[in-house]
Amino acid sequence: MASLRNAMKTQHVHRERHQPLARQHLGPLEKKKDYRIRAKDQNEKQKAIATLRRRALNKNPDEFQYHMINSGLKDGVHYEKVEDEVLVVSNVSQDLTYITHRRSIERKKIEKLKAQLHMLDVEDQQKNTHILFVDDDKEAKKADPAEILETHPSLLGRSFNRLRTSQLSALDINLTNTSLLKNISNFKRKSYKELTQRIERENKLRIMQEKLEVKKKLMENKAVNGEKPKLVKAGTNKTAPVYEWPQIRKK
Repeated sequence: MASLRNAMKTQHVHRERHQPLARQHLGPLEKKKDYRIRAKDQNEKQKAIATLRRRALNKNPDEFQYHMINSGLKDGVHYEKVEDEVLVVSNVSQDLTYITHRRSIERKKIEKLKAQLHMLDVEDQQKNTHILFVDDDKEAKKADPAEILETHPSLLGRSFNRLRTSQLSALDINLTNTSLLKNISNFKRKSYKELTQRIERENKLRIMQEKLEVKKKLMENKAVNGEKPKLVKAGTNKTAPVYEWPQIRKK
């Protein structure tokens, strides 16, 4: 029994107290595990600073280093002198494969969003106005558009599928729950925003794909009879460059 009693003592769970009520404005009380993480990070930073200080003291200012000629200062800003890497066809092919893959993914997501939203009320389109006519100014001040159109006030901004109150009651929808209707409108607005962003991203990927295809073709096709491809139209941010290749006579 003594061994069992000693075993129960070793299995005691250590509980740490919470932040006192008078100090709750200071945030949660730091526990031992939080202190160990913070102390370890602080010690590593102090060791790194001490190492850098020691290297700076032991540095020989007359010693040559390649970094002296591979870097410089421009307007007080340090920059690295990086040479342009020589691209080969394999590198361009890998980039082209990746861009094509990403563009196909974006196209599938765009088609899925269009199928869900049906493109019924796009925000960038010009919104139509609905004019309500009354007899006099006094009636115009008291007129309620929702009552005249026989619909719910939260559906006044919709340009499509504006159900009447009788139709909404037949669908067993809680008309007093305006937050639900607002959430539906917000979700639709976010979906249209996501659709617009994905269309722009797919267009950028298309331009990158066209530019890589032209670059790959220039690298693969060598000059014919000493004639190189002629640049017809330079590339821009929205279009790829256009080249004219010399004609090859087929035997």
